[in-house]
Amino acid sequence: MRVFCLGGAGRICREAALDLVRFSDFEKITIADSNAAAEQEILKFLDDPRVDFLPVDINNHQDTVARMRGYDIVMDGTAITMNGKSTACMAEAGCHGVNLNGFGEEDQYAPLFREKGKVCVPGFGMTPGVTQMMVMFAANQLDTVESVRVSHGAFRPFAFSRSITETTTYEYDPDLPGRVVFEEGKFVQVPPFARPREIELPQPYGTLPQYIIPHSETRTVAEALKNKGIRLVETRGTWPRKNMQLVRALYDWGILRNERVAINGLELGVMDCIGEYLMNSKEGTETELYGYALHVEVTGRKGNKRKQHVLYHTHPASDGSVPGWEKLRAYTRNVGIPLSIAVQLIAQGKVLGGRVGILIPEQAFRPEDVFDQLQKRGMHIHETVTDI
Repeated sequence: MRVFCLGGAGRICREAALDLVRFSDFEKITIADSNAAAEQEILKFLDDPRVDFLPVDINNHQDTVARMRGYDIVMDGTAITMNGKSTACMAEAGCHGVNLNGFGEEDQYAPLFREKGKVCVPGFGMTPGVTQMMVMFAANQLDTVESVRVSHGAFRPFAFSRSITETTTYEYDPDLPGRVVFEEGKFVQVPPFARPREIELPQPYGTLPQYIIPHSETRTVAEALKNKGIRLVETRGTWPRKNMQLVRALYDWGILRNERVAINGLELGVMDCIGEYLMNSKEGTETELYGYALHVEVTGRKGNKRKQHVLYHTHPASDGSVPGWEKLRAYTRNVGIPLSIAVQLIAQGKVLGGRVGILIPEQAFRPEDVFDQLQKRGMHIHETVTDI
């Protein structure tokens, strides 16, 4: 089988591609990216005869479709704002697909994927992705589910890549309609920094305040558990304290609206200017603590007992004690490896029920299959269950 790694030169997708090199039996792994200057760097990083590099401009739809044809699956590492375009290409090309974000732009292509007998799973990294597997692992042990609270801490620099800066401004857009909670059968829109809650993450991260974010888990978990009586779904997240201080200030001062201002005869978005500064500064490209931490609480009933399942994940330290997990790679590998695992499960025919079309993660994979693969990479899911 052949895999087309769209956006494969990016920091996260190259880690996913490295995982394909180490753990998959794909006969060809093509890194497809608009950054042609990165070709030699990527080929040296992956160092495998199955890997080649192909310049691709996702904005050129017909050319991208033509280049995708003949591949079995597309591993899409492009940014949120590109996912509509990338999914349109893979659907027309007749490929399976997985991306990292799952914000809903993909749904319109569901009929085309079904028609061609292909599967596309939008949003499979750490969060969304592994978080939904954690939710379903707990929910499958319960007769009914009352509430689900998904939380995560992403410990990385504010602006180590343009797509990450873009993600930040997107998620904290004051007018974003997708920032919702599911409550008593309805999706309720909330503003940035809504519903703060102290979440205890494993060391070295500790307890931090987290706020509602516009990730797809709220929508997908509500759909997946609608027959188990689900009444509340909340998805929260946080970054390093310094990052959160900056985002809060940008929000409070209206800078995240990215209004245009005139500077020396040029009209520029004020947030674009700040993003450019952060991309080129020590403060924007370094942080004290690197890595990722997931935390999921599922409350429900088993028989006549009310139970709470708490799941969290751990990974190799970023302090250099484990080769390959140093500093930023402790973040990028956490996100990239699950993307690779999802691609490999599709290639192995391990999609639940042999389904096709656009699938939310909960409909696509057995949690145990994902957890087993994570464990092989030194990433572990932990669970505690208490009567409440």
